[in-house]
Amino acid sequence: MASASGSSVRVRFCPSPTGNPHVGLVRTALFNWAFAKHHGGTLVFRIEDTDAARDSEESYNQLLDSMRWLGFDWDEGPEVGGPYAPYRQSQRMDLYRDVAQKLLDRGHAYHCYCSQEELDTRREAARAAGKPSGYDGHCRELTTAQVEEYKAQGREAIVRFRMPDEPITFTDLVRGEITYLPENVPDYGIVRANGAPLYTLVNPVDDALMEITHVLRGEDLLSSTPRQIALYKALIELGVAKEIPAFGHLPYVMGEGNKKLSKRDPQSSLNLYRERGFLPEGLLNYLSLLGWSLSADQDVFSIDEMVAAFDVTDVNPNPARFDLKKCEAINADHIRMLDVKDFAERCRPWLQAPHAPWAPEAFDEAKWQAIAPHAQTRLKVLSEITDNVDFLFLPEPVFDEASWNKAMKEGSDALLRTARENLEAADWASAESLKEAVLAAGEAHGLKLGKAQAPVRVAVTGRTVGLPLFESLEVLGKEKSLARVDAALARLAG
Repeated sequence: MASASGSSVRVRFCPSPTGNPHVGLVRTALFNWAFAKHHGGTLVFRIEDTDAARDSEESYNQLLDSMRWLGFDWDEGPEVGGPYAPYRQSQRMDLYRDVAQKLLDRGHAYHCYCSQEELDTRREAARAAGKPSGYDGHCRELTTAQVEEYKAQGREAIVRFRMPDEPITFTDLVRGEITYLPENVPDYGIVRANGAPLYTLVNPVDDALMEITHVLRGEDLLSSTPRQIALYKALIELGVAKEIPAFGHLPYVMGEGNKKLSKRDPQSSLNLYRERGFLPEGLLNYLSLLGWSLSADQDVFSIDEMVAAFDVTDVNPNPARFDLKKCEAINADHIRMLDVKDFAERCRPWLQAPHAPWAPEAFDEAKWQAIAPHAQTRLKVLSEITDNVDFLFLPEPVFDEASWNKAMKEGSDALLRTARENLEAADWASAESLKEAVLAAGEAHGLKLGKAQAPVRVAVTGRTVGLPLFESLEVLGKEKSLARVDAALARLAG
């Protein structure tokens, strides 16, 4: 099998364009991309779009857009081209039909005329007898007379690959040596009765024709590997393949209840993370930890650091559990690592329609640039910026009733009056001066700063938690801030 040596490494990422991209799929793409980059190799991006009932052009375009958003570049594939084009399986059908016929001609495959009812009956009988319930080879050695009889009955045949009657052993890059016994890997279908090639044929044929050296894919495909290895040996004999690629099967990504994260799980959709404002580098950092680590004591690192260190043989074969809180925490770290100008620009989609609740003309660029450094230290995801800065651009704060009731205790009106007097006299070009004004008001009423600033914060921003209060007051300005304190006092009096 192939070995990882220099630029000879060729890996592929070959999703089907069905629905929204899944974070497990992204993790597979990441490991393939990082492996290719680490070895100075080639990443082939191939589209498996042979299922016309499920595939869609919308999903295809979404896949490409997602890859670009994540920062993945590919050396061969859609929009790039390459020596093995086309890179969409729906455009390669003649190749598959040609290979299938060669397999039939050389005896590596045969026509199977068994009906589904016959297959089910024999499988049930095998299970009842405690035997393996896979295909029993019924049509392996049909005579010419039997074939003619089946055709006379109007039966249609699929094409089955003839598995060797011997164990198949290979060394998985993640799991070590694995052996499959022949009774557990029966002959399998490679072409439907209507002539359409199946995944079991087209995937290995494309890997062979595109000279893929390493197949890094999900653990759910592990059981198909002995089939592919047997097919590869046949393809080598036919001159279609040069060598058998090395296989590495990546661990399951588990969701709630330690069940495999499926497309139906809300937290599995890549679009969800884009819409919430995860950074690509933050999300990829977290996904890389689902089965791999840079070091025992470092969870946060750049993509470049990952590429420099990544080797698929270091991947842990045990299932990895998706932890949304940890994903958010790592994303928050990456937000804080951004240059402040970069951060301000990345937030911009959430400062505009349809996300922003304020009128477009109410947005003040100078205020945004002034508050951005303070907001950067507080966010887990970029979408949180809207609620954090709305007090700057709305004519009045949006009061959270629970926050109002929590902050406005008995005596809050007296505290607010004292705070207002002190703020009136403070230096509004200095957040420290505004802090001293509220601190002094608190001391006058026997309160520490934390409790003294709570009513002021709710009066000005509408919330009990948010950006640093005194920097927020400074950016909002004296006139608007004092007017909101007055409005809060009037509400308390009413």
